[in-house]
Amino acid sequence: MNYKVLLILAGVGIATVGAGTGYLLSKDNRVSGVTTVNNQMVKSVTEMGSKDTKTFRDTATGVIEKNGTNGVGTHKLIRVGGPSQTLYMVSSIVDLDQFDGKKVEVWGETQKVAKVSWFMDIGRVKIVE
Repeated sequence: MNYKVLLILAGVGIATVGAGTGYLLSKDNRVSGVTTVNNQMVKSVTEMGSKDTKTFRDTATGVIEKNGTNGVGTHKLIRVGGPSQTLYMVSSIVDLDQFDGKKVEVWGETQKVAKVSWFMDIGRVKIVE
């Protein structure tokens, strides 16, 4: 009888320690709403994407709108200076829909496309306003 009671108490103790450890570990990972993956990605309320500034070295600032033009890009960045300054873009890393209508800074890699003056593969987006 003592053996069964001891076994039950040990099981309850192990479960309690495991739950407490899990809670404490999950609490430590909450750093001001920012999640970092492999030290190469950042995801927060205002910024998302890759920290790789060698690949994504080109930058631009403007307001993101859905839909590119002439079948090029999923989104466009409306910039100061008129239509000739518009950046057409795609991204396999960042969901650009989340930033629709917002003023942002983007980091990407410029690609040559015949139908538009400036096209970029976006690696990171940061809300600036």
